[in-house]
Amino acid sequence: MRDILNDLDATRHLSDPDPVRRAQIQMKTPLPKRFYQAVTIEPGSVGQVVKLDGKIARTPARAPIELPTEAAARLVAEEFDAQREVMDPVTMPVMRLANTSIDGVAREADAVLEDILRFASSDLLCYRADAPEGLVQRQNEAWDGVLDWARSALGARLNLAEGVIHVEQPREAIAAIGLHLRGRADPFRLAALHLMTSLTGSALLALAVDAGELDAETAWAAAHVDEDWQTEHWGQDSEAMARRAARRRDMFAAARLIKALD
Repeated sequence: MRDILNDLDATRHLSDPDPVRRAQIQMKTPLPKRFYQAVTIEPGSVGQVVKLDGKIARTPARAPIELPTEAAARLVAEEFDAQREVMDPVTMPVMRLANTSIDGVAREADAVLEDILRFASSDLLCYRADAPEGLVQRQNEAWDGVLDWARSALGARLNLAEGVIHVEQPREAIAAIGLHLRGRADPFRLAALHLMTSLTGSALLALAVDAGELDAETAWAAAHVDEDWQTEHWGQDSEAMARRAARRRDMFAAARLIKALD
């Protein structure tokens, strides 16, 4: 699955999944200089292509960076245009998602969909604390509405558990989520959904953002109820804050791409 969802993380500029470690590596690795002046988007064969000085921008596999809507292509173009003396792929999360979609997900959409369903079968929102009461209440407030939405909108009634002991989910519920996903299975959306799912630990939160049931900020907060509780009581170190900020950036990039696809 990591091979399928490969993006610029495989390059020397995104060579470690930990954003702090990655920043340390980047301090030692010169970034490529910006080699273009003008960034434009133009109609392509099936969508809108991004062009740099009139030449089509390409993925690491040399495929054209072509997105299905003008709004989506503009997001990538804006990231190219925002680069200054050097090009920093860390600051181009939508472009990396586009690369992942074109070079990987388009070829293996079923595998990506199945990976999202694996998250759904052990979704974060189904595992509840039994104490303290304050945390239990926060989880209920942040998560119950999403589970209600999944039941009413998707036909997926999921089982809850206390603690970390695995709870088996009804096959009918996972099948209902899968049916919904297959109706939203274009490569760009799938890549964005997979990224949001892996960042939050919840396929339901990702699907709720895709459906407009939650905005990205609300979904992000819901995914971090437990972490925020711990931080309030025990504090947070700077490296943990940096990792969370990097994940948040990627989460919001995925949400922007999804919105631009509609």
